[in-house]
This record gives sequence, C-alpha cells and structure tokens, in this order.
Amino acid sequence: MIPSNNPPQPDLFRDSSNTQAGPISFSVGPLAERFRPQTFSEFLGQEHLLSKNQALRQAIESDQVPSLILWGPPGSGKTTLAHLIARHSEAAFVPFSAVVSGVPELRTIIKEAVQRRRMTGQHTILFVDEIHRFNKAQQDAFLPYVERGDITLIGATTQNPSFEIIAPLLSRSMVVELHSLNEEAMGTIIDRAMTDQERGLGKFNVTVTSEARTGLIHYGNGDARSLLSALEYAVRQVAAKDKSPRALDQQQLKHILQKKSLRYDKDGEEHYNLISGYIKSMRDSDADGALYWLARMLEGGEDPKFIARRMVIFASEDVSNAEPMAIMVATAIFQAVVQVGLPEAQINLAHGTTYLASCPKSNASYVGLKEALADAKQLGNLPVPLHLRNAVTSLMKDVGYGKGYRYVHDDPEAQVEQSHLPPSLEGRRYYRPKMDKSKKVEEEDYADEEW
Repeated sequence: MIPSNNPPQPDLFRDSSNTQAGPISFSVGPLAERFRPQTFSEFLGQEHLLSKNQALRQAIESDQVPSLILWGPPGSGKTTLAHLIARHSEAAFVPFSAVVSGVPELRTIIKEAVQRRRMTGQHTILFVDEIHRFNKAQQDAFLPYVERGDITLIGATTQNPSFEIIAPLLSRSMVVELHSLNEEAMGTIIDRAMTDQERGLGKFNVTVTSEARTGLIHYGNGDARSLLSALEYAVRQVAAKDKSPRALDQQQLKHILQKKSLRYDKDGEEHYNLISGYIKSMRDSDADGALYWLARMLEGGEDPKFIARRMVIFASEDVSNAEPMAIMVATAIFQAVVQVGLPEAQINLAHGTTYLASCPKSNASYVGLKEALADAKQLGNLPVPLHLRNAVTSLMKDVGYGKGYRYVHDDPEAQVEQSHLPPSLEGRRYYRPKMDKSKKVEEEDYADEEW
C-alpha cells in the first residue's frame, strides 16, 4: 500500500468514531460488514481479476486505476473492491450512494474534487454505488470531470452496463465483471469466519457440521453478504450464554433460516437470461433443460401467464407446421394457466414445456415472413398482378382486372400453375419447409434470429 498523508476518508473497514486507521472491533457492525476483505489474499472468488499477474491488480498496486464500472451480482465484492482500490491509492476516496443521496450532494462532491486537484494536486476517486439508478441525463454530468481527470469514477451496478450506463461514459471507463462466488470460495469464507476471534465468530465456541456448511453455501447462492448474514444469525441462535461448546447442524439450520428465495429480478437482466435459457432449451428439444429454467422462473416469482404467452409464440415461431397441433396445445395451456392459477398451474406449464420441447421443429414460416417483410419494405408498393384482382365493376373488367385468372376448383386435381407475386419478384421463394429425413431432399438451414 502506498503511504498517504491525507486525512482518512470514510471507510467500511474503519470505525468512523476513530480517526486512526485500523480494523473494526469485534463488537461493531454486522458480520457481513466487519468481515469484508482487507487484503488481496482475503478477497475470494474473483481470481480472474485479482490474482498476482492480472492487469487490474497491477493497476491497483501501482495506483494507476482508470475509471471503472464494477458489474456483478449482489455480494460478489463490488464495494469491497472499491475500498481495496482506495487502500492502495494516494487519491482522496469519496463513497457515494445513488440510493440514499441525490444530485445536489453529488455536485458538491465534484466541486470539492475540482478544488482539491487545483489547490493541492490530489486526485479524487469517486465511488458511486448503484450507479444505474442515475438516469441518462444525470450520468451525462460525470463526463467532463472524468474526461479532464478531475475524478476517477468507480461505479458499481448489478445491472448490465450495456443497458443502464450511457455509451459516452462506458467509452471512458473499463467495465469489470465480477462473478457470483463459487462453492469453494463460499466454504472458505465460512471456515474463516468461524475461526476468526477478532472480526469473525470464533468467540462463540460454535462449530458447523459438514451438512450445515453445505446448506449455508446453498443458501448463500454465490452471495457472500447473504452467506455471512445467515451464518451470523444461525450461530447466534445456537450459541449458549455460558459459552459452552455447541454445534450447528442441518436440522437446526433449516429451522432457523426457513426458505431462501432465488435471486430473480423480473425487470432486470436475470428475467431475460432465464427466459432465453428456457426458450433455447425447448428449441433444442431438451425437455430437462427447459424444465429446470421453468422451475427457476417459478421459484423466482415469475408471472405464469408470461411463460405461457412465450409458449404460444414458440409454437408458431419454432414448431409451426412441423407439428400443427402445437399452437392448439400452447393456446390451451395458456387458457388453463389463466383459469387454474398457481400453484396448480405449474403442472400445466410443465405439460406444455415438455410437449413443445418434444415436437419436431421448423421456423420456415417465421423466416419466410421476415424475408417477405424485408422485400415489402425495400421494394415499396408493388402492384397486385391484374389476374389476381377482383373485377367488381365493368370498368375494372374492361381494363383487365381478373383476366387470365384460373379458378383452382375448376381443375380436377385442384391444382393450377399461375404467378401470385408481382413481376419483379417472380420465382421468389419465402416458404421453404424442411423435409422429412425419409425424403431425398436436402434440408435447408435457417439462421436462428430474434424477432
């Protein structure tokens, strides 16, 4: 760490009542706060960013960090990483939350940063938590100060920066993606917290059985903050007042923690990720994968009607005439979901999911329509050929409306050969269905495109 003579900035690793740097005492704050990593060796689960040879770690250690957008799920270490950067920098570090503070406070902070740089030459790192909560006009306000170097912006977000951060700000920043912690990292966090006498839970004289440890890891679901909060709550519940040894087992853990809801943001990226996994599993005829993503959406609280609507779309987009009954089944499933409601409607959704996943697939109708739409937009108002027009008046008949039209039912085999496209599109084929493998016709491949 580079030494600094700057006054200590607000820091989650320090007791705000004490001006001297140092770890928080055991009795202050919840475990998830006081047990935040203070060194790279304590920071787990993000080795792709912070192992010794990684560029980001080298930039942090040399105090050469550019503006960053830290993107990752809850409890992956975004705030902790920002504070580690501050510990290795001579810059003034100013934390700011877009949740609890507004634009007026932000203007004051930036004004002070500009004055600090002009008067002392000291740089400012501005850490903005939940940066996606600022609208696009508010994000624009950062641009000139980032561009001039008055501030180094570190923004933390759980939302996809491509959707939530304006392009000019993204172009001036490096996006750093943090991952959910794996089971090994989560297990190590439990072990360290249970043995740490100062910042952890070592003073409680409680052990955790291997089954309970596994249960806690699953409960945390990659979120270190959630894991530590649950661990502290469970340990405090079983700890004896006389500090005699106790063990936290799986049965006690289930009773204490009850049910853990899966992370699912119905308005965010996770919503689109899960429905995409669901649709693509059905498209690839993988009923098992489709059922899993269906279960994830249901457990996360997704509206069952949304899932059923996607089934109706899928029946025409991906099955179509390869199995004409698919649209009827999907529509019936939607009606059943509306009429039955949860929880029983889950059975209807499972029925529709496995049926659609098992159907043969064809997107020929969908691809044909898109090609026809492209021609309609590009070529404009091509006239309907005269022989296809109805001659509803004598004048129309005189100018050739309907002339040469062959009525299909007049043919013994109900088949006629005549053009139904404008002359400039003569011979154009939009609908090219895939044939059965038993027929000696080459199958045509179509690109998997989104509507």
